[in-house]
Amino acid sequence: MATRTSLVLVHADESCLGNQFADRDRPGGAAALLEHWTEDGWVRRDLWTSEPSTTNNRMALTSAILALEALNRRCRVRFVSDSRYLVNGASEWMPAWKRRGWKRKGGPIENLDLWRRLDRVAARHEVGWAWVRGHAGDPRNEYVNELAQKAARELSAVPGPVPSGFEAWLEAQREESGRYLDHFEFAPPAGEAEGG
Repeated sequence: MATRTSLVLVHADESCLGNQFADRDRPGGAAALLEHWTEDGWVRRDLWTSEPSTTNNRMALTSAILALEALNRRCRVRFVSDSRYLVNGASEWMPAWKRRGWKRKGGPIENLDLWRRLDRVAARHEVGWAWVRGHAGDPRNEYVNELAQKAARELSAVPGPVPSGFEAWLEAQREESGRYLDHFEFAPPAGEAEGG
C-alpha cells in the first residue's frame, strides 16, 4: 500500500573562514534548519558541524549530507541552499557523472567522496533542490548562515538535531532592526498541509 511521505523543508548553508589564505587552516562550518509541518504547527530542528580546515564547497556538500542523514525515515524534502555548486551539482551534474561511471568530461570530480556519500543518502528520500540568493533577506537562509559561521568560529558540532532557535532569532532580528516583520513563521508551507 502506498503512503504519502512527509514533507520536510531544509534550509542549509556553509561557511569557510579565511578562504583567501593558502598557507593556513581555513575553519569551516555547515548548518541546516529542518522544518516539518504538523497539525500543531511547525516542528523545527537545527544541525551544525565544523572542520578545522576545509573549503566552502566541501562544507556545502556536508550541509546536505548532515541534513539528509538526520531524517530517520523516507521523506519528501525541499532542500534550499544558496550554494549553486551544491544545488546544480545534486540536480544536474551528479546524475550525468553517475551515468558515466562517476567520471567528468573535463577531468576528475572534485570532492568525489562527498558527492558519492550525498548520492547514497539522497537516494533514501525524494529530494527537490532549490537555490536561493544568499544574503538577500530570506530569514531562513540568514539564520543558517549565522549557524554555519558560528560553527566555523567555534569549531563546534551537535551530535544530532536539536530544538531550533529560529523563532527566538527571528524575534530578536525584528526587535533589533525591524527586519522580517512580513515573515509569517507560524503559517503552513504554501499549498501543503499535513499529509497534503
